[in-house]
Amino acid sequence: MDLENIIRERKGWLGWKNIAPIREAMSKLPEIDDVDVELGDWIKLSSQSCSDEQKAAIERVAKMMKPWRKGPFDLFGLRIDSEWRSFMKYNLLRPFLDLEGKRVADVGCNNGYYMFRMLEFSPASVVGVDPSPLFFSQFELVNRYIRSERVRYEMLGIEHMPGFADMFDTVLCLGVLYHRSDPIVALKALKRSLKRGGELILDTFMIEGDEPLCLVPESTYSKISNVHFVPTVPALENWCKKAGFERFEVLAVVKTEPKEQRKTEWMDGQSLQEFLDPNNPDLTVEGYPAPRRVYVRAYRK
Repeated sequence: MDLENIIRERKGWLGWKNIAPIREAMSKLPEIDDVDVELGDWIKLSSQSCSDEQKAAIERVAKMMKPWRKGPFDLFGLRIDSEWRSFMKYNLLRPFLDLEGKRVADVGCNNGYYMFRMLEFSPASVVGVDPSPLFFSQFELVNRYIRSERVRYEMLGIEHMPGFADMFDTVLCLGVLYHRSDPIVALKALKRSLKRGGELILDTFMIEGDEPLCLVPESTYSKISNVHFVPTVPALENWCKKAGFERFEVLAVVKTEPKEQRKTEWMDGQSLQEFLDPNNPDLTVEGYPAPRRVYVRAYRK
C-alpha cells in the first residue's frame, strides 16, 4: 500500500468548495506566540497578548467549521462546547493508558481531541487517522496554537492501517467499528499496524447477551444509516480472536446518556435526545435497544 500517494491525493480534498473557504480564512488568522496550554477536560489555550479582535477572528473561522462533534475546547476564551463531552470517555479510559515514550495511533480521531489529551503521557508520537477534511481543519486550527510536533493527522481510513505495518505500540479505535460492513477485516487492518504484543483499545456499540450474536439493523440504528452490526460482548471477542488478537479484556460497559451527547450551539441538526424513543429512553426511535458501548483491550499475538 503506497500511503504517500494516497496522502498526497487526499490533500487535494482541502480544495473542495465547502472546505476551501475555511482553509483560506484560517490562513489569515493571527499568530499568537505566548500560548499557555491546559490539557484538562476543556482543552484550554490562553494568552496575555490575544486581543478581542484576534479572538473574534478565531471565532469566525471556528463557526465556519461547524459541526464540532468532539471536544470541548476553550480557545483564548472562545468556548467551543462540542456535541460530545469527550472528556467523559477519555477519563474512563485514562486509568488504562500507559503511553510514555510509545508510538500511538488514534483511528477515527475526528478533530484530535483525544490526541491532544494523550500528550499528558509524553508519548513518542500520536498519529491520528480520519478521512474528513473538515475535522482535519478543526485539528489544524487547534494545533496552530498548541504547536505540538508529536501529533500528526492523516486523512486516511481504517482500511489504510496496514500501510503503517508493525508501527504502533497502542492503537485506539473509538466509535468506528460499527460503521464497517466487515468488522473482522477492519480488526485485521488495525492488528497489522500494531507491533507484536501491541495493544488495541476499542469501543463499539453492543447489545446484552451471553451468546455470540449480533443485531443487524434493517436501515438505521439510532438514526445512523451506516451502523452494520451491533454485537454482544462474546461476539466481539470472537471477532477479535478471528482477527488475531488475544487477552481480550472488557474495561467498561456504558450506556450513552444525554449528559455526554447532546445538541449545542456548535453543532446543527439532531443529537441523542432525538435518536431515542420519546416514550421509552431505553429504546431507539427504531425500537432497538438504546446505545450502549463496550470498551475493551486486546493484544496482537
